[in-house]
Amino acid sequence: MINLLHKSLTSFGKFLILMSRTFKRPERLRMFAKEYIKEMAQLGVNSIGIVLLISFFIGAVICIQMKLNIQSPWMPRWVSGYTTREIMLLEFSSSIMCLILAGKVGSNIASEIGTMRVTQQIDALDIMGVNSANFLILPKITAMLTIMPILVVFSSAMGIIGAYGTAYLGHIIVPDDLTLGLQHSFQPWFVWMSIIKSLFFAFIISAVPSFFGYTVEGGSVNVGKASTDAVVCSSVLILFSDVFLTQLLS
Repeated sequence: MINLLHKSLTSFGKFLILMSRTFKRPERLRMFAKEYIKEMAQLGVNSIGIVLLISFFIGAVICIQMKLNIQSPWMPRWVSGYTTREIMLLEFSSSIMCLILAGKVGSNIASEIGTMRVTQQIDALDIMGVNSANFLILPKITAMLTIMPILVVFSSAMGIIGAYGTAYLGHIIVPDDLTLGLQHSFQPWFVWMSIIKSLFFAFIISAVPSFFGYTVEGGSVNVGKASTDAVVCSSVLILFSDVFLTQLLS
């Protein structure tokens, strides 16, 4: 137990030191802007497809489950639409979607930087006098912080479209009842709360895998292990922070 605590505190200290090197003014803003745009396309834009696909079917499934298993003659007919909207806004589009992206984006970041570490490309940058942490990690963090709120909005919208798909194509619920439930007691703060939570999760998804990849030692086997550890650690941190952020923002 003591060894585990010591290892955790040591890793946290190394993470803070790495972030202090990362969050410095880029030496060449034009190069940073180029890398920033590239990372937005690679990490964010390339993830839009899977976000929209998963959100569509999850919105449809939630609406079906609420209609068939929750709603009863004693409840208003708009309950299914109301619960679908709340689940998509409050948890799925921000928390669950970020967990999914932690596996896709986090493993990509950890393996990319880890491969550069074991092939001594990062050492070459350091020898040339380049702040390798700033050059490699900062564009990824800023790109994820920029694109994640957009992905959350797209996820929520596509989940609602999936719910309408069950209404118009599956005839599970009357479209008017679904619309009434989606509009019932709508609080715009829930949208902002989802976006705020996604910003914290975006930092975890980008910074934690970058740390695991940057500090990897050994060969290709260690890169694979670091990629797995990065996804697991990011997912756990997202779950823990979701509890505190939900309590804080609610």
